[in-house]
Amino acid sequence: MTLPPPLILTLRLRLRLSLPAPPKLPRFHRSFRNLSPCMAPAMEVQERAQDEAAAPHSNDFSNDEAAHKSKVTVVGSGNWGSVAARLLASNTLRLSSFHDEVRMWVYEETLPSGEKLTDVINRSNENVKYLPGIKLGNNVVADPDLENAVKDANMLVFVTPHQFMEGICKSLVGKIKGDVEAISLIKGMEVKMEGPCMISTLISQQLGTNCCVLMGANIANEIAVEKFSEATVGYRGNRQIAEKWVQLFSTPYFIVTAVQDVEGVELCGTLKNVVALAAGFVDGLEMGNNTKAAIMRIGLREMKAFSKLLFSTVKDTTFFESCGVADLITTCLGGRNRKVAEAFAKNGGKRSFDELEAEMLQGQKLQGVSTAREVYEVLSHRGWLELFPLFASVHEICIGHLPPSAIVEHSERTPRSSLVDGSAQYR
Repeated sequence: MTLPPPLILTLRLRLRLSLPAPPKLPRFHRSFRNLSPCMAPAMEVQERAQDEAAAPHSNDFSNDEAAHKSKVTVVGSGNWGSVAARLLASNTLRLSSFHDEVRMWVYEETLPSGEKLTDVINRSNENVKYLPGIKLGNNVVADPDLENAVKDANMLVFVTPHQFMEGICKSLVGKIKGDVEAISLIKGMEVKMEGPCMISTLISQQLGTNCCVLMGANIANEIAVEKFSEATVGYRGNRQIAEKWVQLFSTPYFIVTAVQDVEGVELCGTLKNVVALAAGFVDGLEMGNNTKAAIMRIGLREMKAFSKLLFSTVKDTTFFESCGVADLITTCLGGRNRKVAEAFAKNGGKRSFDELEAEMLQGQKLQGVSTAREVYEVLSHRGWLELFPLFASVHEICIGHLPPSAIVEHSERTPRSSLVDGSAQYR
């Protein structure tokens, strides 16, 4: 006999009401109250719910259950790192598959008050230097000791300036658990003698762990105040792990989707900062919206061509995800790279990016200038400079070889479109 759904729910409710109430749990165990699994097929979810409804509740949770909970550490505590920790902490409290506590590694700094940044974060629940005025969540714990911060974690979130990642990875070799999963929120790449190396690849090679990526139209300060945003998780083969990351980051105001294209997602997040510099030059010279739109379109074309030259597996559809065109738009309208490039152009290129960065970003780092240099090195080494006039011009402007006004002159150097359009065939 099959009972109608309303009657089933009524019977379950009566059964629950007949059971003794669970004990009041400590603050760092509130997540146990939510019995929905972190990730499982629909049938498994249904079966687990039926088992939980029929079985009496125990006043104590087994050590085995606690041991299988995932523990999250964020490696990085800048503007975006602090926002990421806040997102994650809100979900670890809600999801029963995670320990409540989120560790956040902080590169220790002494504030003008004489206090250590870590101490202030833990006392005030606020990163007063990089994300002032925003509470991170009582379950976020700042830790200045990198090894201690990661020692118990099996989910690592990397969000630091990309130029520091090789040193961080080397310091973590042999210091992390064997079952660790990683995700990179870092925009940038390393250029080595053997060629370009994406940050996710660097993490995987150095630490021996799978590494997904998360990129998107994500201006951190807007997400911090819960304005609606989207992001894209890129993964290689394990859809289940990707969905776990999606669930861990998703909130009603931060919508995350997954695509099987790590390199495409990561290169979108990396290359858009170069285009944002070009957009900033246009703004600084007051060239107008039509010019800026043209620069963004050409930039997107070069992003796609460069990505597919490096990795033939990159999917065209990835460029229409949040990590692609959406991230390009928001970065060219409101990101820090655009902002500093505008100031650079207004000063006629006479003040260096290092000087402007120190003055305007309060300790945050630009990614676009170093990425433009790295892209230029790849283009030069492989003989591709003529194919990517916008990328080449941005770097030459940044180092003073060209004036900011040269950003529009690239149109006179029309790339050989037959090579760009067939980019996947060339390595």
